[in-house]
Amino acid sequence: MPFALPRALGFARPGEAPSATATTPTAHIGLGLAAVGRPGYINLHRDRDLPGVRSVEALRERTHELLDAAYAQGVRYFDAARSYGRSEEFLAEWLTAHPEVRDVVIGSKWGYTYTADWSVEAEAHEVKDHSLATFERQRAETDALLGERLDLYQIHSVTADSPALTDKDLHARLAALAAEGVGVGLSTSGPAQADAIRAALAVTVDGEPLFRTVQATYNALETSAGAALAEAHGAGLTVIVKEAMANGRLAGTEAPAVVQEIAAEAGPGSDAIALALVLHQPWAGVVLSGAATVDQLAGNLHAAVVDLDEEQRARLDALVEEPGAYWRHRAGLPWS
Repeated sequence: MPFALPRALGFARPGEAPSATATTPTAHIGLGLAAVGRPGYINLHRDRDLPGVRSVEALRERTHELLDAAYAQGVRYFDAARSYGRSEEFLAEWLTAHPEVRDVVIGSKWGYTYTADWSVEAEAHEVKDHSLATFERQRAETDALLGERLDLYQIHSVTADSPALTDKDLHARLAALAAEGVGVGLSTSGPAQADAIRAALAVTVDGEPLFRTVQATYNALETSAGAALAEAHGAGLTVIVKEAMANGRLAGTEAPAVVQEIAAEAGPGSDAIALALVLHQPWAGVVLSGAATVDQLAGNLHAAVVDLDEEQRARLDALVEEPGAYWRHRAGLPWS
């Protein structure tokens, strides 16, 4: 059965009534927890964004503040991952503290193992493995934290050569998970995202498509997956966009001059312009904010009411980089 995301946008799982929650512009923006579930990440200016002491308790408190603010302002999709440090744990604690919150969609990802041991200086922060054994281990870990609140489980950072696209035993186990009521999807990364997306669209189990969502990087600098994401949307998948601000390269004073100029014309900040450009794509179901502060989140949410005109979008189109160059630059960003 198709899995639609999010229910707060009027969708429902089989056997459920559609949500009575009114659709609001900010429901199309989700909150990703990559930047606050662990002390180290590759977003720019983390020294300004996070508490001076990045203890577990400090980041737990920051995560809960963000979740409170996001929910209050209409955000209804929250995104975690096994490799985002303690993101699932922090999210699970927030959900437990708010039993009245039942109109949200909770997504997580498996396939990377967090290896930094809460250190910014770790030699390796995460290790990728898309094997069936890793799925079984991490599925149990996620279940212990999120239990029945998990709505969507995605394979983390699939590339066209990932064994996750050809492993029939894994596909059968993922199909069984879907039969239990958890949506199955994948996220992609790298300059050949389009190839991975199209390969995923061809994966079936017993004649039925396996994947119901795809989460991909798309922003003003990196648009190469756009056509493939449109195809995924046309095939009935929900598209979730990550890294819409290119790990901070499109925010604040880091943003290219044209983004800052359009921000001055339109009123909100550069971050809202970057997010609005992605929200404008007809195939974009949910666009993730990676905010690390409540103020950043508020600025991001202004994107929901930004109406970029054709001339402004054309000016932003000129920013597109060659995919290989974009991903090399991203690979060079320091963990901080």
